[in-house]
Amino acid sequence: MPPVEASWVISAALGSVVGLILALTGAGGAIVAVPLLIFGLHLSVPQAAPIALLAVGLSAGLGAVLGLREGRVRYKAAGLMALCGVVMSPFGIWAAHRVPNTPLTVLFAGVLAYVAVRMFRQARAVPLAESQPRRAAPPCHLDTTTAKLAWTLPCARALAASGLGAGFLSGLLGVGGGFVIVPALRRATDLPMQTIVATSLAVIALVSTGGVVASAIGGHVEWQIALPFAAGALTGMLVGRRFAKHLAGPALQQGFAAFATMVALGMIFRALI
Repeated sequence: MPPVEASWVISAALGSVVGLILALTGAGGAIVAVPLLIFGLHLSVPQAAPIALLAVGLSAGLGAVLGLREGRVRYKAAGLMALCGVVMSPFGIWAAHRVPNTPLTVLFAGVLAYVAVRMFRQARAVPLAESQPRRAAPPCHLDTTTAKLAWTLPCARALAASGLGAGFLSGLLGVGGGFVIVPALRRATDLPMQTIVATSLAVIALVSTGGVVASAIGGHVEWQIALPFAAGALTGMLVGRRFAKHLAGPALQQGFAAFATMVALGMIFRALI
């Protein structure tokens, strides 16, 4: 690892890259935080995971606050999913510190490749996907009279299951879990996409915070790297938001998907050699 002063500068620079990608590509862009820490500061996945979670949690929290101000966050659904995620996150942290780094890195690379492929497909098929009708009624139905979700046992079960999955992956790999939460909300509810994204950000912020707290209690957070990384991520996201309207779009998402795929292949190669 570089000297302390150099690691601060490198960490802040890497964080700003994560924040910029997050602002331009959406929540899925935060998944590159762990690979950047691995390649840039030569950390292992368990070392990088809580640092990435801190940056992801702060960035998602800012987006969630904006969503709350606009009335788009379904706080009951977000609360249930986050509660399940926070309960499950320590189990992921426990597993991360007992699984050897090589298989853990390969697993992360596989998740990154999956997110990249899904983002590439979504970027190519946005108009088609938005025009397709639902095949069946979702378990969480939006009541048009009250503008609230009609809670049922299947609805609560679907949301809780996605929260558990996101929480475990959050602790294990240091990912926010947006690639789990957003598809789960799309399948389980008939909420509009803007509401799904805002609710997902609220869940990511709460679950990530729980993961960071659990890691800090266990003494697994390297604060001399985590704090400048998080500060850089917030700065990069705020700067990126100013240009997002002009630069963001399907072409940029496809470019990020290609970049993420190359990073995933690089992680596998690095782990195996």
